[in-house]
Amino acid sequence: MFENADLMTAIITPFDADGKLDFDTLTELTNRYIDEGNRGFVIGGTTGETPTLTHDEKIELYTKFGQIVNGRVPVIAGVGSNNTAETVAFTKEVSHIDGIDAALVVVPYYNKPDQRRMKAHFTTVANEGGMPVVMYNIPGRTGVTMANETVLELAQNPNIVGVKQCTSMEDLEMLVQNAPADFAVFSGEDAQALFAKVIGARGVISVASHIYGAQMREMYDALEDGDYRKAGAMQRHLTPLMGALFMYPSPAPVKAVLSAQGYQVGASRLPILPLDNEEKQALALRLGLSKDALNHKLEELV
Repeated sequence: MFENADLMTAIITPFDADGKLDFDTLTELTNRYIDEGNRGFVIGGTTGETPTLTHDEKIELYTKFGQIVNGRVPVIAGVGSNNTAETVAFTKEVSHIDGIDAALVVVPYYNKPDQRRMKAHFTTVANEGGMPVVMYNIPGRTGVTMANETVLELAQNPNIVGVKQCTSMEDLEMLVQNAPADFAVFSGEDAQALFAKVIGARGVISVASHIYGAQMREMYDALEDGDYRKAGAMQRHLTPLMGALFMYPSPAPVKAVLSAQGYQVGASRLPILPLDNEEKQALALRLGLSKDALNHKLEELV
């Protein structure tokens, strides 16, 4: 399923002037990213503001997105919650949507389950949800960390096909070394994009690829061609720019840049606010742009 999906974008959810889902802009962005060498998507993830989407909006979003992508690359849809029964029910619904290849299931947040209870949660969703599961281990947002040993035990379940891992490089190494060969290990940290590929992970599920996707594709292609010096130089150049896109709550910085590039992505929904002028100026400077660049249309990023 993910054999060639080394660069996947956790795509934003565009909203129109009335705050409704904007499928024209979503189509435009999707086609751009595929043209730039993106090889997969996560729809309805953190960057897609899924906590602010209603159930019906998610179903509509996933249905339309499956049609937009039309089988060109794999698509993972966010279905997770901190309620196992609710996650199973929603996963069953999503499993019937054409063009959705797997379900992204986050470690339950707020409840703070221990390892035994995490295993029970993911096993239940995988066995009853009706579609392949990619686990999402992001302790900075959930408040708990799924241990490497837990990931590896769950990886033996044939319905659990991968993990989006937002922890250390050492964790990635252990998972790649010990997981089944067909289990897809992705980093969810842009700064680990090159490292992940070098040590044998599948690649990265990225936010920065909204802005730097073409450069990230070039970096991965350089690595595949054996030009590790070029690939390393590109990652070193990109890492501080990637970090800048998280200097304010995501996805507000990415949406600010896309808006300046001429895309009608709309504002983020509360509790995330769009960047104010002072924040735009600070972000622009971190991205190597003129102070007021994000208040105007950008022809390109430097």
